[in-house]
Order: sequence, then structure tokens, then C-alpha cells
Amino acid sequence: MRIGIVSDSHGDHKALESVAAKAGIVDLWLHAGDCAPDAEYLQQITDAEVVRVFGNCDWPSGTLPPVEVIEMGLHRIFLTHGHLYGVNFGLDALAKEAKECKCSVAVYGHTHVAGKWSQDGVLILNPGSISRPRGGGPASFMILTEKKGEISVDLIELI
Repeated sequence: MRIGIVSDSHGDHKALESVAAKAGIVDLWLHAGDCAPDAEYLQQITDAEVVRVFGNCDWPSGTLPPVEVIEMGLHRIFLTHGHLYGVNFGLDALAKEAKECKCSVAVYGHTHVAGKWSQDGVLILNPGSISRPRGGGPASFMILTEKKGEISVDLIELI
């Protein structure tokens, strides 16, 4: 299974078009918030389902949940924006909540800085921002692939 991961798109449809062109075929998209309505556009241009959560810039959140748990083969993915777990100050609360939900992967956004970490047995992923990267890095997204129970992660830069 191939899952595309985006966050913090902030209404940038050109960036979403670049993401779709670079990603190739994916089975599912995860949008970790901040302009979650962009997920509808991503779904239209890729014909793949998009699971989304609200971010701190998605007020009012309407019916979008703050967390989704997605099954992926032998793994469970905890998807959230991150602001409710204080990710600007560390990943402890996020890792703890993911473990409590029996997830081996946690995906978040909010910081606009891409990264991949392991904490307490949880693989933690932030795809960065496709429209407003911070920390000197380029705009980016991720592809998460699961094959025979093994997970691989690719960070893809938009140039």
C-alpha cells in the first residue's frame, strides 16, 4: 500500500498539483490539517480517497475530527495536526497518545518542518508544508509504503 502524506497546504492549489504530479499513484492520501478543505481538491485531481483532520487554522472545524486512526496492513496510523499535542515543545504527548491508540505510526503537521523520528516504538512523521515551509527546508510531502509488513518513508521535495 502506498500512502501520500501532506500537511499545511494553506489553500495553495498549485502546490497540490505539484504534489499529485510528483507522487505518482497512491492508494490513499492523509492530510494533516491547515486548510483541510484542500483535501477535497487533492481528491479530485488524484482520484484517491483523502483522510483529513482539522488544524489550528481550520476554525471552525465543522465535522472534521482532531484525530483519525487508519489501518495499513499490519500497522495503524495515528493522524492529527499536532497543535493539540504541543508538538512545538516536543513529541512526548503525541507518541503517548499514538501508543494508547495502538498505533505504530504517528503523522502530524503544524510545525511546517519535515522530519522522521522514532519514540517509544512509534515512527513519527511530519511531511513539512507543501506551501509554507519553515526551518530553511524546501516545501515537501511524504510517501509511506507498506509491503509485507515493512514500512518505508520517502520525503519528496517540491522544487
